[in-house]
This record gives sequence, structure tokens and C-alpha cells, in this order.
Amino acid sequence: MNDWKIFHGNREPHQGISTLPNAPSWRQFKRQLDVNEKVLKAHWQDILNLVKEDSREYQRGKSFRVFSPPPGSDQVNPESPGKKGKIYQAYQELIDGVNAAIYLRRPLLVTGRPGSGKTSLAYAIAYELQLGPVLAWSITTRTILQNGLYNYDAIARLQNLQLLKLKQDLGQEAPQQLEENIGQYLQLGPVGTAFLPSYQPRVLLIDEIDKSDINLPNDLLNLFEEGGYSIPELERLQTQEVTVRTADFGLTTEIQGGQVQCNKFPIVVMTSNGERDFPAPFLRRCLRVRMPEPHDYEFLSQVVNAHFAKELGEKYWQEAQGTINQLIQDFVTKQQGKEVATDQLLSTIYLFSRQVQPDAMDQESLKQLLLKRLDSSVDQ
Repeated sequence: MNDWKIFHGNREPHQGISTLPNAPSWRQFKRQLDVNEKVLKAHWQDILNLVKEDSREYQRGKSFRVFSPPPGSDQVNPESPGKKGKIYQAYQELIDGVNAAIYLRRPLLVTGRPGSGKTSLAYAIAYELQLGPVLAWSITTRTILQNGLYNYDAIARLQNLQLLKLKQDLGQEAPQQLEENIGQYLQLGPVGTAFLPSYQPRVLLIDEIDKSDINLPNDLLNLFEEGGYSIPELERLQTQEVTVRTADFGLTTEIQGGQVQCNKFPIVVMTSNGERDFPAPFLRRCLRVRMPEPHDYEFLSQVVNAHFAKELGEKYWQEAQGTINQLIQDFVTKQQGKEVATDQLLSTIYLFSRQVQPDAMDQESLKQLLLKRLDSSVDQ
């Protein structure tokens, strides 16, 4: 049987997204707007040109790797006794969840401990499937849906109107002039940009949605169900087509009649630290997975290798192996029954693998500092 997976989590970029079949009938949106494939393809190239290989986001996606045991290892068998088989099974469930969300055009809700790699998963998807920059929306307790859709600067528009009145007698032409230029006061947010017509689906990261106001998950339901939204400030204009800025740096798009409708449902990754429950209607519209919590030496070695091997160079990487291996083993021991995150291990290795590094006394003190447990406000 052919491998159905589009996303593999192996850090190897490919064009597999082009083989994605049509959406299920119940996920095909009724309000489809006319799209020009040639225009979409040209705009898609502009989006891909925004990717900077030296950017933090690009490297974040490139470094993320799902647990990949050696061929023939008992770890590839989820029925294997002990924790190793369970680790592999947990990561396979994560990969299956990502692919199911892509096929079904459903948002993916990823729950896990802080520092477990939930956010990095979105960047890994964009990197492997070559889908351009991730559109990231970080949530706070004050966030509302419109913050993610668009921002309309009505105050700036009013100030410009007043300035024009001072400089010249506007007559009857000024209101029309300002109406035609309304797009310069409106910018789409990451969510609004993700639902624009696109040559390929965008990756939308809604980070830490469990920190949101109680109403936000329900506010997202219509967007996820209809695949589009309206901009009232543009709907009331006589001008049918308005050019507005998007969340992609330096890029604009045309909005017709104040309506935005996706033709490719974005790959939506929502992360949660598990700090709250979500309403059933919201959960029904999502696919839910849990980010595995790696406690295995071999898996952590792969994570560390992905982050540091190239940076340190082959020669020094080999020289530092003894120190790094011991730190990984110490971390595995520290994890037993305690809340510690993988990024704490990476921070420790970063400090201890430099050519200029702390002495033995400082190292022990730093390990205690960097590997403090996360499930307590008490320093221990």
C-alpha cells in the first residue's frame, strides 16, 4: 500500500502537498469566489520568496524532528514492552493527526507541556511541505477574533481627512478620494491572511489558545466552518475592489466587496498547555492530539543532534560528545517524576558545549538553575 502520509516529520522538504486530493464534500465551501490561478501562482512565488533560510523561524522548522528509531529496532513496534515502543507510538499518533487534519481540512489542537515542541510543529510542517512563512497568532487573555483577522486604523483615516481639509478645499471629490484609498488604513492579520485565496494552503499557528478569553473558541467556529469572513468597513463601500496589506511583509491583496473566502483551507495548528477546557462544539470541529513527552535517551539524542551538530562543526561536535551525552543522561534521570521541558535541556547543552564554558563548580550550579521543575513555584 502506498504511504498516505503527506507530512512525515523527517526534515526533508518535498512537494507532497501537490498530491493532496480534493476536500470532502462537507468541507467544500459554498461561497466560492472566482480565483485566477495564474495570479495565485505568481503571488505564491512572492510568498515563498519571503522565506529567509537564516531566520529563526526557518531554523526552527528545520531542526524539529519526530522520533525516528533505527531500522529493525524494537522501537518501531508499538507493541514492544517498555517505554520505547510507547514513545514511537505516541509520535506516530502525532504524525497521523497532522495528516488527518490536512486531508479533512480541519484545525489541529495540540496539547502538551510547555517546551515540548508544540509550536515548533507548525514550523516543521511549513518547512517540510514548503508552504512559506508560518502565519503566527499569539493569544492573550485580551485577544479577540478581529485582532487576528484585520486591523482598521479609523483614527489615522480621520486625521488624514482633517489634514486634507486644512490644505485645500476638498469639495465633493474628497470623500470619493478617501473611499478609494481606504485600503491603506486596513491590514489583514495572520488569521485573515491565512484565509485568503491561495495557490497552496498556508500554515496558521494559533499559539496558546488556552490563554484566550472564554468566547474566542466559539468565535472561531464560523470561520472554521465557512472558510471565510467579511470586512464591514469594505462591504459598505461603492468601490468593489480594494487593495489592502497582508500579514506577509511587503505584500498586498485585492478584496472584492468586503468578502474573503479561502479556496485552500489553511493548515491550522492550535497549541494548548492544557490550562483550561474547551466547549464541546469547538472540540467537535478540531482534531486533537497530544505532544509526546520524550523521556528516552535515544530520542533526546536525536533532538540535540538536530540542533547542535551542524552549528558546532564535526570536529568540535565529536569532542563535545562526552559532555553532551552525560547532560542528556542527567536530564533523563531528572525527568523521572518531575516536570522539566526539552528546551531546558537544549539551553543547558548550549552553555556547556561552547569552546569557552563554565568550570566544574559553575556547571553544577547552572544545571540546578536551568533544570528547575516547571510544576512548582518553589525553586527545586
